[in-house]
Amino acid sequence: MKTFSQLKKAVAGVATGLALFGAGVYVTSSDTQVSANTTNNLKTGDVNLNVKSAIAIDAKTGQVLYAKNANEKRETASMSKLMTLYLVLDAIDNKKLSWDQKNSPSAGAVKVSQNTNYSNVPLKADHEYTVRDLYRATVIYSANGAAMALADQIGGTQQKFIDMMRVEAKKMGIKDAEFYTANGLNNGDVEQDKYKGAPDSATNKMSANDVALLSQKLIQDHPEVLKTTSIKEAKFDNGDTKTDMPNWNWMLRGLTKSYAALPVDGLKTGTSDTAGANFAATVHKDGHRVITVVMGARHQNDQDTARFEETQKLMSYVYNNYTYTNVKSGLNFKKDSQLPVYHGKDLTIPTKTSKGTHIWLEKGVDVDSVTGKVSGNKKLYKKNGLEAPIKKGQKVGSYKLTVKGQETPFVNGSNGFKTQAVASQADKKANIFVIGWRAVKGLF
Repeated sequence: MKTFSQLKKAVAGVATGLALFGAGVYVTSSDTQVSANTTNNLKTGDVNLNVKSAIAIDAKTGQVLYAKNANEKRETASMSKLMTLYLVLDAIDNKKLSWDQKNSPSAGAVKVSQNTNYSNVPLKADHEYTVRDLYRATVIYSANGAAMALADQIGGTQQKFIDMMRVEAKKMGIKDAEFYTANGLNNGDVEQDKYKGAPDSATNKMSANDVALLSQKLIQDHPEVLKTTSIKEAKFDNGDTKTDMPNWNWMLRGLTKSYAALPVDGLKTGTSDTAGANFAATVHKDGHRVITVVMGARHQNDQDTARFEETQKLMSYVYNNYTYTNVKSGLNFKKDSQLPVYHGKDLTIPTKTSKGTHIWLEKGVDVDSVTGKVSGNKKLYKKNGLEAPIKKGQKVGSYKLTVKGQETPFVNGSNGFKTQAVASQADKKANIFVIGWRAVKGLF
């Protein structure tokens, strides 16, 4: 039995090693590889979306409110630029870039920028552009050459920047994304800047779940991005000419697919012949922000509005079928609120939640359906319990909150909310005689 157990571990280790190795190189794969640990489908029968994959999450907590094939990895196209923007804003925060910093674009970025088959502002090799101008062109007009010019400024080369994208994805908890270009074009489309070792057909891929997680990180860490994603149109100054930059997000207020009840202010579209129409969107309504992602919507031509119509259906579903509910602090859950105490006057101590939280509850589900179970902070343990003395209100662990009759998955793969647990009362250390007597009783 021992030999068989060791064999299983060895096989698992080899499999893990192969998976990790494969993450760093090109792997021939189908369009719909499935990511592990996160929710693939949730409430798909409640709304009929004509897309290949979709997800809706709470932007603050990451609670998943809808999922359709959300773990299936697909071509992201220009939604890939969300990672490029994240790295640009990170570089600015860390003083590695400044908004007014100027650079001339590389030959590769210039060549891509002048290809009229792609969304672009034409760049000139002998002209200097500010980071701000390139950033706005990337965000508003999805300019492919501008995205590459930004990547060169941060990484030095396209290849090094792609490696940075891959590392950052793993930091975010995105384990199996595929990145080959900074703009979402196929590897061969960036010609001299293509990622070495990968075929021309290699293309960026992520699951809807991971695009939502990336979008959440972008908004949480760099909320200023929304000031630019919400701009309906702008102009790009190229010295002697100016290029109009209408936003491809037609759900922005006042544009053709805006909805008065859904004040959308971001984020990023993505389109290709093979990917179809993609859209990572966000809406701030009634004080709460929701992120949605649709992938593989119909795309008959550049005027096709299917992705926006499907996004509207998904957003409306969330607001019509869930209630954003306050879960107050100071809750305890009877037997599931007790923690053991080592050498305490009392051998267990009651706990309660120290902070309130918010949960999206399905219509008809009451807040009383929220249940919780406490886990002690093992750093405070000695042997099998919290080490006495313990003060009233002391932080002693955390509660995992779940909802009876409702699934509560999260975009990061967890299941249930976590909130801080504190001691409801004090527990002094038992005197030496009590401790001794307990030791004697333990012998019998």
